[in-house]
Amino acid sequence: MRVLLTLALTAVVIRMIWLRFGTSPSLGFPPLDPAFVRLTPLEVATLPLATRFDMPMGSEHGAFTYNARPFRISRHLGDDLNGIGGGNSDLGDAVYAAGAGRVVYAGSPGPGWGKMILIAHRLPEGDELGPVVQTMYAHLESIRVQAGQNVQRGHQIGMVGTAEGAYLAHLHFEVRLGPYVNPGQGYADTPLNRVAPEQFIRANRGAGADILNPPPEKD
Repeated sequence: MRVLLTLALTAVVIRMIWLRFGTSPSLGFPPLDPAFVRLTPLEVATLPLATRFDMPMGSEHGAFTYNARPFRISRHLGDDLNGIGGGNSDLGDAVYAAGAGRVVYAGSPGPGWGKMILIAHRLPEGDELGPVVQTMYAHLESIRVQAGQNVQRGHQIGMVGTAEGAYLAHLHFEVRLGPYVNPGQGYADTPLNRVAPEQFIRANRGAGADILNPPPEKD
């Protein structure tokens, strides 16, 4: 019992340190590797309920954008979304939360990623995908939210970037299953816990293809 209590207290301390310093590179502390960090049952239970999802760029349907590198093409674990002008024409374009949720990571996880945001969403009870899904937004030019903040669907969370000049401007967008808060990698031989973003959005829009969702509630 004493060993279990010690381990539990250690986990709580590590999580507090990560939440305080891991998402703030400007403070001079190296970000703590969150590969082993997961949302607690209480955190999952208090996540905003996401009943609808929209595309994170362009219109609700993703108009004025195109998918330059879809999920699982060349081991890719997400979709690379671009403005229709190509090149860097979409640099600084708005990036929106795909659904209601809570920001669980906002920072720069490492080379090649640029700025990244992870949002956790609680799905309606009984959803076959499970109670928690996360959307990830990477290569951002800027971040307009912070860890722990609740957001509504359609809330602007950042701007399209180039991963600090590593690529032409685009949004790397992923949908992940489960409560694990880990920036992770963008390529792998298997899908890991990712699912196809475009298919997920289509299946969870909550509105017909010819019907626009109502605007999100104000914060």
